[in-house]
Amino acid sequence: MADTNLLAGPALRRLRKREGLTQAGMASILGISPSYLNLIERNQRPLSARVLVQVIERFDFDPRSLREDDAIGGLDGLVRRMADKRFGDLGIDREEVQEFLAAAPQIAAAFARLYDTGGGERIVVEDTAAAGRRAVERWQNHFADLDHAAEDLADELRLSRGEISAALGERLREKHQLQVRILPAEVMPGQVHRLDLHARQLQLSEMLPGAARRFQIARQVGQLEMREGIETLVAGANLASADARDAFREHIADYLAGALLLPYRRFLRACETAGYDLAVLQRRFAVSFDQVAQRLTTLGRVGERGLPFFMAVIDRAGRMTSFTAGGSGAMYPLEGARWPAWVPFAAFERPGTVLTQAVTFGEGEAAARHWFTITRTVDGDGVMCAGRRAVVLGIEARFAGDLAHARGVSLDRLDAVPLGVPCGRCGRAECLTPAPARIASALPRPRSAS
Repeated sequence: MADTNLLAGPALRRLRKREGLTQAGMASILGISPSYLNLIERNQRPLSARVLVQVIERFDFDPRSLREDDAIGGLDGLVRRMADKRFGDLGIDREEVQEFLAAAPQIAAAFARLYDTGGGERIVVEDTAAAGRRAVERWQNHFADLDHAAEDLADELRLSRGEISAALGERLREKHQLQVRILPAEVMPGQVHRLDLHARQLQLSEMLPGAARRFQIARQVGQLEMREGIETLVAGANLASADARDAFREHIADYLAGALLLPYRRFLRACETAGYDLAVLQRRFAVSFDQVAQRLTTLGRVGERGLPFFMAVIDRAGRMTSFTAGGSGAMYPLEGARWPAWVPFAAFERPGTVLTQAVTFGEGEAAARHWFTITRTVDGDGVMCAGRRAVVLGIEARFAGDLAHARGVSLDRLDAVPLGVPCGRCGRAECLTPAPARIASALPRPRSAS
């Protein structure tokens, strides 16, 4: 297993003290020498992938906590603060800031908090979307209690491919006195679903395809039956703005819909037997490509973990409109980042085709990481967000060897396409050369999609 280049000494030291262990005791549990652990804690050695896996499994450790600098905007956020004219005479350069952040992340966070709330103009480091995204990533997009509850409900209703809509609709009718009604598009302009409590109806647009209809019905069932659990999570996130709380609440509602349609154990078992073949999973559970992709980012149940995927959605203009890290440890790309050599930018030339690509990237990290990505375009529902978009699943290449989609693709790091580096044609990182022209020779043989 290849080593990562992650310096995480302070986080590991705090974990050891929290557990009440000596260096010798923790080293014994992790299967390393006390002297090696001492070097890791002092950031004189990186935390290897093997040791990180041991830490996660032995201490049920959340690897997202290693990204301690996210809350202050990472290295760039700290550099912006240090650029204040009040510090101008100190000559602090980016390298010094990076060393400070690596050696003492909590002290760096304390400085950032003091700076943001103290004298001088307050710097706004994050927006509502960033706050909502961090709330999701704090849980690695796995809400264990709600997931178990959704799985129990799916078992109770005996949901299967042939009867999903009927079973969920019957649940709404019997328990919540709500009827599902499909309405013409002209009756619901600009809407795909509407809850009419006066008429006691969940109204769905005729423009919604079958998988999307089932998703909306499951979403409504989840919201009604697990309202208390949803509100507990939202309250616990301590989000300052109502918009951020609403966004987090909407994400959890979508999560519950996926958990009902793709019950955890049944879905994980299908993933493992099918080699995570997305077309097979779509057919087996009667869901869409993007619904399967989103569910794959949630498989973080302790003792029953799936593979750690991230998911991104990219529009035709090349904007990343959403990003879910899941348990992958992937960091959200810098605002405005454009990677024309990445296969999603060519996917629009081959709509509905599954394309794969091995790449390296690591925005804001000490070293680029090696990823295997799977991309396919999906179309809108004809009412809202109707534009075609590219859905991307990514996983570290070291986990991708047994994936059905990785067959015939080189997972050698030397063969990966480096992203965020200058274009080979013009030497510019923000190259405007169309993606198909840049990567046509490297495109893999496409897989047919359902």
